[in-house]
Amino acid sequence: MLAMMLEAPHPVDENPLAPTQVPIPEPGPGQIRVKVGACGVCHTDLHTVEGELDLPLLPITPGHQVVGRVDELGAGCRRFRTGDRVGLAWLYRTCGQCEFCRRGDENLCERAEFTGLHAHGGYAPYTIVDEDFAYRLPEGFGDLEAAPLLCAGIIGYRSYRLSNVRPGRRLGLYGFGAAAHILIQIAVHQGVEVYVFTRGPGHQDLARDLGAAWVGRAEDDPPQKLDSAIIFAPAGAMVPEALRVLKPGGTLALGGIYMSPTPPLDYQKHLWHERVIRSVANLTRADGRGLLDLAARIPVRTEVQTYPYLEANRALQDLKHGRVNGAAVLVFD
Repeated sequence: MLAMMLEAPHPVDENPLAPTQVPIPEPGPGQIRVKVGACGVCHTDLHTVEGELDLPLLPITPGHQVVGRVDELGAGCRRFRTGDRVGLAWLYRTCGQCEFCRRGDENLCERAEFTGLHAHGGYAPYTIVDEDFAYRLPEGFGDLEAAPLLCAGIIGYRSYRLSNVRPGRRLGLYGFGAAAHILIQIAVHQGVEVYVFTRGPGHQDLARDLGAAWVGRAEDDPPQKLDSAIIFAPAGAMVPEALRVLKPGGTLALGGIYMSPTPPLDYQKHLWHERVIRSVANLTRADGRGLLDLAARIPVRTEVQTYPYLEANRALQDLKHGRVNGAAVLVFD
């Protein structure tokens, strides 16, 4: 099969992914092989390809928002049958034994492995995963629409919970890409007033269309102070901007795996009055199940921009340069 593989990190504008002939993987005990139908393109993929994350495995096939059909079962598999539709997400495997796994915080597992980083991901026609880390997908979503839910949706949902926002209160979203355009629908559905900070006119229009109460840029002053905020853009400069419009006692959640350096913070201006900053690390399988159930009940509408999987470099370039409105998704014949 032809997989889009990264031999060594380079700026995405240099087309670092190359179509590479590799064997179709064989599932081991407890694993399933998935014939990929769609794979979302994520900012984490961009950080991987450009070397902003440590890369434990090279060459590597990125991609961790995978939708497909079970193609082959490894020995001992019981959860799925051949032909079942499944989703694969960022969390590939955990140890199940460390203190974090034992207390239910598997997102912090000391030996966690991640799809498209420690193991080959979904920028290829076939991939494998431990069946315990695959998700059953709601029937109401097609493959293209389901793909962004598997990282953008789940990490947005976890960020939302950790932001401590409540119905009737105000939430700021900084950056309006794949995660934010899913999350705003959850927040509005639950009676949260959403303020969106984003530069692109297309992103601003989409935010209004999805129910934003106000739309502006990060440096703008919203008409009201915020109870909570989430930064999805990997820009540390947004941290003081978000804190300055946060109410006393408010929480700022940082929803990315990578962020550029944060400017110095003024304690009196940005932090005093019990304002809280917290990072959001990875996700748990419970987060995934919770998001998929909620997205089906609302139902969430995902906006997707599609690319043939062999054009993954172009998809990443468009993502980096703000040319994707909603989520980018690779498609497979």
